Amino acid sequence: MTDKEQVSELIAAKRDMAEKLAMDIWNFAELSYNEERSAREIIGILKAEGFEVEEGIADIPTAFLAKAVIGSGKPVIGFLAEYDALDGLSQQAGMTEKCPVDGMKNGHGCGHNLLGAGTVLSAIAAKEYLEKNGKNGTVALFGCPAEEGAGSKQFIARAGWFDDVDFFYTWHPHNLNTVSGIGNVAIMGANFHFYGTASHAGSAPELGRSALDAVELMNVGCNYLREHTIDQARIHYAYSDAGGTAPNVVPDHATIKYEVRAPKVSQMQELFARVVNVAKGAAMMTDTKMEYEVTMAFSDYVANKTLAPVMDKALAEYGAPEWSEADCDTALRFLRTYPKTALKGIKDEMRSLFPDDDPDELLARPLHAGVIPYDPRETRYSSGSTDVGDAGYGAPTVTVYIATAILGNAGHSWQNTAFSASGIGMKGMLRAAEVMTLASVRTAEMPELIARAKKEVLDKNGGKYVCPLPDYTKPPINTY
Repeated sequence: MTDKEQVSELIAAKRDMAEKLAMDIWNFAELSYNEERSAREIIGILKAEGFEVEEGIADIPTAFLAKAVIGSGKPVIGFLAEYDALDGLSQQAGMTEKCPVDGMKNGHGCGHNLLGAGTVLSAIAAKEYLEKNGKNGTVALFGCPAEEGAGSKQFIARAGWFDDVDFFYTWHPHNLNTVSGIGNVAIMGANFHFYGTASHAGSAPELGRSALDAVELMNVGCNYLREHTIDQARIHYAYSDAGGTAPNVVPDHATIKYEVRAPKVSQMQELFARVVNVAKGAAMMTDTKMEYEVTMAFSDYVANKTLAPVMDKALAEYGAPEWSEADCDTALRFLRTYPKTALKGIKDEMRSLFPDDDPDELLARPLHAGVIPYDPRETRYSSGSTDVGDAGYGAPTVTVYIATAILGNAGHSWQNTAFSASGIGMKGMLRAAEVMTLASVRTAEMPELIARAKKEVLDKNGGKYVCPLPDYTKPPINTY
């Protein structure tokens, strides 16, 4: 049997386990840092498959490392599992209209139930492949909570848990099949606390120093700052404490949360420093005091150019998931749930991605049936962020995207929650596991390629991984 045939056989043998796990995690629908049942079930499966598990790594109760050492234990093949849900995206499985589950607020609107189960399946298959073929290696699966929150991979990396990993392969549910060269931007978030002096706003306003005024002026300053940033930068904010609800009291406290994004960590850190200066200026103007605390930060992610072709070749050999007529009919019903404006945007996206195809014909069967090849010349960044970037600053890392939803599908939507519990989603998950497993066992046989991939990482990070978080920032368990 070829390596591909062996991998397919191994994946097929564990299909029922993976699909059950994906549905269990979908039903648990646990939010960031609270994925207790999801982590417990994954850990139980991995222990039963012969993995040794260290729980609660990096001071995160729902993070873990599951490891299986075969032969010499080298190289160390890393997998990254996620399993957190999103607030407010409850949706009944199989329903092609918005229909939340009674008594449930949360939903897997980003498909992390599929991501987690598919990665577990891949890690088990890679272990069995190495054992059956007398190969050497360590399969290391990291349970990584809270990707939708303040993240965990940067905390895990900072604590040194990634130091021995030779490379990471992971995946994410998508509406396309590709190893993308498009990057994800870096992000940093902080709470800015302002402290003033309370006073009667009517009889003694001159004695008051408004913390809320300071927050308002910070927003004004950041609005002007936006004109003087690079195009790819983003500055977001949200009030977390407006200082009270009584208009006749000068607020003596107020807190606002800011997040900044930029393509590179260095650009993100420079922009964040400018936002801090705006906050300092707002405090000076209002005669208040300001303190801030960084709560989260992710490094930028770009696929390792040395290893991406290995994953790309595995994807090309497997191709897209094999969609049935029933799958396409289901996809069409979901497509019709989008408003006309969204459908126009989807058609525009199809024209951009597939210039040689008629968008109407593509959307008549709205599931991606092909593969978009990896382009090493790609330099663009999407405006989204992921803590996978911090794995990539420590070891060679590649993400493969597999279609689990319709073309043009919007992530973080009720439709996406439904797809995450559908036959379409399950087919995508199984294909992702096949691609990751095949790429991982092939890469394990190429020590010189791994060495070049590691050099690429060192050139990128300046010689070692540096966490973008300040040392004082701890995992914000139950506080983010």
